[in-house]
Amino acid sequence: MISSRDTPSGASATNVHEARVALGKRLRELRRQANLSGRQLAESLAWPPSKVSKLENGRQTPTDDDVRNWTSKTNSQDESEALLASLHTLETQHADWQRLLRAGMQTHQRTILHQDAKYRFYRVFQPSAVPGIMQTPEYAKVQLRRSEPLFGPRDDVDAAVQIRMQRQQLLYEPDRRFHIVLTEAALRYRRCEPEVMLAQLDRLIALATLPNVKFGLIGFETPYAAAAPQHGFWLLDSDHVRVETFSAELNLAQPQEIEHYGKVFESLAGIASYGRAARQIIMRVIDDLSSEVEEDPPGEGKSHA
Repeated sequence: MISSRDTPSGASATNVHEARVALGKRLRELRRQANLSGRQLAESLAWPPSKVSKLENGRQTPTDDDVRNWTSKTNSQDESEALLASLHTLETQHADWQRLLRAGMQTHQRTILHQDAKYRFYRVFQPSAVPGIMQTPEYAKVQLRRSEPLFGPRDDVDAAVQIRMQRQQLLYEPDRRFHIVLTEAALRYRRCEPEVMLAQLDRLIALATLPNVKFGLIGFETPYAAAAPQHGFWLLDSDHVRVETFSAELNLAQPQEIEHYGKVFESLAGIASYGRAARQIIMRVIDDLSSEVEEDPPGEGKSHA
């Protein structure tokens, strides 16, 4: 049994924290080698004293300018490039959404497109939503809009949707393989209007017939043998794991993390239904949504907010 204490998400957070602490320790070493107290360094940079302490103890991530200013005041400019490389690795490993979306949704979608194009074998698990590579344009637009209450309105959602649709061309390249597993909850959560979801379900049925796509569904009645659905992830070849949390995108490359996610995926994929059994689950959802739409035609009855 994989306990919650040993979950990959916990391991990922630990590794990110350890990387931030290691960077802080190196900054502290440079300050001490320059015979400066934390207060002296802070004063020379016109910083509050607490900032030096937070950076050295891994409670705050420095900016590029912070690193350059630090090495300048400690006469260790030759360390700047190595420190910046460590910082950028950390930023990639733990990329908060506020920073990622600052350049626009379409920029981030293009980054994912270019990143995914490097790989050939994709193992995907999603417990609560249809993954972007299988989404219809209408479903994709709703999902991208969901970030606006948290991170502010965006004026490039339509452009981001177009790039997400371009990414789906990877599904039709015969030298790539996809093993995608969803839970039934991903089909039933009210993430969009029933009419949008019905079109999305039809899309899933069509994509599941592609020769290089293995598509599985875990029905509500299926008992879990080991790993339970806690969050979605992409396992790209055996090199990279991508996890989306509420606050950040995690990009993981440690061998032990990749091995752990591989075990989790195999456990979940092993209990999924495929082929006709998977289609039966989808058809049950279609029947339920279709009857609801028929009972509540547009402009009448309750609203599907």
